Amino acid sequence: MAELTALESKIGEVIGLAMAAQGATEKVGKLVEEEGNHGDLRQALERMHKEAMEAEERTTGLAENLEGKKTAILEKARETKQEATEMMSTYLGSDADALDGFEFLTMAEAGEVGHWAVVGTMNERANLPGLQEIVDWMIPIQQRHFEQTLEGSVELAADENPNEPA
Repeated sequence: MAELTALESKIGEVIGLAMAAQGATEKVGKLVEEEGNHGDLRQALERMHKEAMEAEERTTGLAENLEGKKTAILEKARETKQEATEMMSTYLGSDADALDGFEFLTMAEAGEVGHWAVVGTMNERANLPGLQEIVDWMIPIQQRHFEQTLEGSVELAADENPNEPA
């Protein structure tokens, strides 16, 4: 398998995080549905899911144009997805509720914002064709995802009884 540059490795990571985000939004969506009455949160999760799919597709398309690197980048993506999915499984155990789900997504989205910022910074020197357009498209989306998950966490926390046993 081809050896990846630091930037190519990061591209694999953001693809893997987009893959993991699709599973995470589905899992948290189920938690929200179980509690009912949060249509706005459900809609936000559906949009985030679609945008994660598009991020995966666009970034994978870029990787396909990197001569001899696609397989290695997608292997890195699968590794990252596996690691992120394991973190989600650990955080969202069998007793998880919608608030737990949104708290997890808040952490995950903050990580994605950071990863895309790193990719953008590394690409300032590498100037990989087509990557800056994806970065410029993704960073505002990831920032919005972070803000939406934080707002969702706060909304769900407001419904909690703070004096109830955990």
